Amino acid sequence: MSKKLIIEILLITGILALPFVYLGLIYNSLPATIPTHFNFKGEPDNYGDKSSLIFTSILLCVVSLGTYLLVKNAHKIDPKKAAGQSPELLAKIAWSLLIFLSIIQLMIIHSSIAKQFNGGKYIFPAVGIFLAVLGNFMHSIKPNYFIGFRVPWTLENEENWRKTHQLVSKVWVAGGLLIALATITINITISIWIVLPIFILIIVIPATYSYQLYKQSKK
Repeated sequence: MSKKLIIEILLITGILALPFVYLGLIYNSLPATIPTHFNFKGEPDNYGDKSSLIFTSILLCVVSLGTYLLVKNAHKIDPKKAAGQSPELLAKIAWSLLIFLSIIQLMIIHSSIAKQFNGGKYIFPAVGIFLAVLGNFMHSIKPNYFIGFRVPWTLENEENWRKTHQLVSKVWVAGGLLIALATITINITISIWIVLPIFILIIVIPATYSYQLYKQSKK
């Protein structure tokens, strides 16, 4: 086993272990019944046994590890791997996903202490930063069946893919930063009305652009 692989395994284990360490530190101080679901205002509207946090953490840990392995090795199993997808780029995206999902898991555990899920203060800024990070990678992603802005018109034409992903990169970085900055100091109710229109725009704008490129190519 190479030194590089050993370091990678240790880092992955550390990131995945963080939520469990945090949960272990606070578990005995938690009440027997904790909030398990929150409404749009961030207020708890359903409760359950605190042991449910263990199951949730294990499930999210499996999902995080599976997502990491899938993205990191996508170039090996994708039928379009002949296009020369960069393993280094896929590794960066995989690490970003792993860290993001671990942060989300920490927030879920923390909500059981705070008894309020303040998405406007934590979740939406985290999502915004994650979108900006992904956007920074988008312009370099080559055609594949696993990662990217995969609409029918980008999958059909490599030039359409390239131009659309160049736009996606700019739109997602701008949209992600706007979400992070606009929601960090306001409550979840107002945040939703900010985030939803931005989400719609960063999907609709590239999709419309891709379709227009498709129509032009058919003329």
